[in-house]
Amino acid sequence: MLLTEQAGPVLTLAINDPERRNPLTNEVVESMTEAIGSAGESVRVIVVTGTGDKAFCAGGDLAGGFFENPIETHRQRGGLAELFRSMRLARQPIVARVNGHALAGGFGLMLACDLAVASDRATFGMPEINVGLWPMMISALVHQSLPQKLAFDLMMSGRRMTASEALAAGAVSRVVPGADLDMTVEQLVASLLEKSPAVLALGKASFYASVDMGFDAALDSLAGGLTAVALTEDAREGTRAFVEKRPANFTGR
Repeated sequence: MLLTEQAGPVLTLAINDPERRNPLTNEVVESMTEAIGSAGESVRVIVVTGTGDKAFCAGGDLAGGFFENPIETHRQRGGLAELFRSMRLARQPIVARVNGHALAGGFGLMLACDLAVASDRATFGMPEINVGLWPMMISALVHQSLPQKLAFDLMMSGRRMTASEALAAGAVSRVVPGADLDMTVEQLVASLLEKSPAVLALGKASFYASVDMGFDAALDSLAGGLTAVALTEDAREGTRAFVEKRPANFTGR
């Protein structure tokens, strides 16, 4: 089950099945995709997490009949791809609050978030090989997030990374003691809310669009992105505020 809560401009999506380590059931995937896709302009930051203190998300629901009829359930497995697409296409920054283990599809869910703050007790990995599976769907995210040799090590061995190793590898943005997790996430969210929502949206779109481009194509695309940013009222306001040595009043236009 997915818990959805909007507090002002912050939408929190929490997988709520801590006894089973917050699995990515079909229902959770569909609900999260719908919640992210329908988030309007009143939502400026999205936080993704799991309930409890053991797991952020331990991956697919292996007890839910997911693999019993592989051909018949092909469309359902495609739902995870739609979730990852919706996260990349969302205008809002998406922050993972990694309260515990992020494994298999849960590791992919974390990588699909734009930023990730993790408890130092969390572990990370792709243990699918241990049960005769392979992390197919999340590979697209892994390719963009981890060095190739490390990615193959995790995929082929099924071992887990510690939080410090995940930070060194670039899989997470920050690692903090578990007691400081909520405070750190709140501070990060507050800092994002101070920024121009229009420029954050344009910047996020330009960043991901250029990831798979060649060097020259990326430069051309980013030049267009810079022009789009320069056309916003927020860019003009931000530069004026800097010159006038005052806080900027961003309106999202």
